[in-house]
Amino acid sequence: MDVAELTQRLAHEPQALPLPESLLKSSLSPNFALVESALDWQQAADDHHLIYLDSPLYPPLLKQISDPPTVLFLKGNIDALLFPSIAIVGSRNATIGGKKVAYELATQLAEHGLTITSGMALGIDGVAHQAAIDISKPSIAVLGTGVDVVYPKRHQSIYQTIQKDGCVISEFWPEVKPFAGNFPKRNRIISGLTIGTLVVEASLKSGSLITARLACEQGREVFAIPGSVLSGQSEGCHKLLRDGAKLVESVSDIFEEVAALSHYHLEEVKACHHIGGESASDLPFSSLLASVGYETTTINDVVEHSGKTIELVLEQLLELELQGWITAVPGGYIRLKRS
Repeated sequence: MDVAELTQRLAHEPQALPLPESLLKSSLSPNFALVESALDWQQAADDHHLIYLDSPLYPPLLKQISDPPTVLFLKGNIDALLFPSIAIVGSRNATIGGKKVAYELATQLAEHGLTITSGMALGIDGVAHQAAIDISKPSIAVLGTGVDVVYPKRHQSIYQTIQKDGCVISEFWPEVKPFAGNFPKRNRIISGLTIGTLVVEASLKSGSLITARLACEQGREVFAIPGSVLSGQSEGCHKLLRDGAKLVESVSDIFEEVAALSHYHLEEVKACHHIGGESASDLPFSSLLASVGYETTTINDVVEHSGKTIELVLEQLLELELQGWITAVPGGYIRLKRS
């Protein structure tokens, strides 16, 4: 979007633009310098992106919520938005055991092709991001600040390394500093981007319960890890379980519930990006496709039949799913069409 188009939209549909509410309600002329500063920020680096609500790059699930952000500022690898994503959130003061569970589940989910989304906070959030980073898988950090602001400061390393395979995103202008009211607001983006939200350790007053409530209101799955009844760290998770959240003991408990939304996300991405193909000869890995049957084929079977490493198999299976040749189902994959 260039300055001319922004000028037109300011005149006729100002509510669709990322401008302060006070400015939109005033009789003053819009601050075009502010709009141009956003465009300048976008052009300052190749990994700076502005994603508007009507852009084909806008995450399809996020567009479905009642109040999607009209613009997203993104730094890093924009392709991270192509993949189905799972939110992992929890206590900032997580226990050693909680961090271990979060790390292991995030690793397994990332290995199975799901992007890990969280808020880059201390505790569970940071551990989940780090798990994806450690195996070079995409992760998305949704910030309650501008995308140029590192908060908390001790997550400087996560902030930098996450941008190689994943990204940081925010609806706030790039230089916006931490403000308490912005963090609950960003939680609707964490839940809205994703096919489900997993809560690992949360007190009854945890902000993670806000994310879980929003996920439920948005029609997404909510998952929770049970903990000791003697620990206040798990009271929030136990409340979620009493209210109907899915109890999680392994990643299979998650995959059982998210297949439909994952498929919807991939179909929307294919439609927006015109991903497809009718000939197996056009595929760079048709031999892998031949390893997937028309009945559920486990990942282990695909690895064994294809002779490829599991890392390469997972990467290529996701690409085949994006192209519409296969679909993920509980227990593995099914081939959808003949070559």
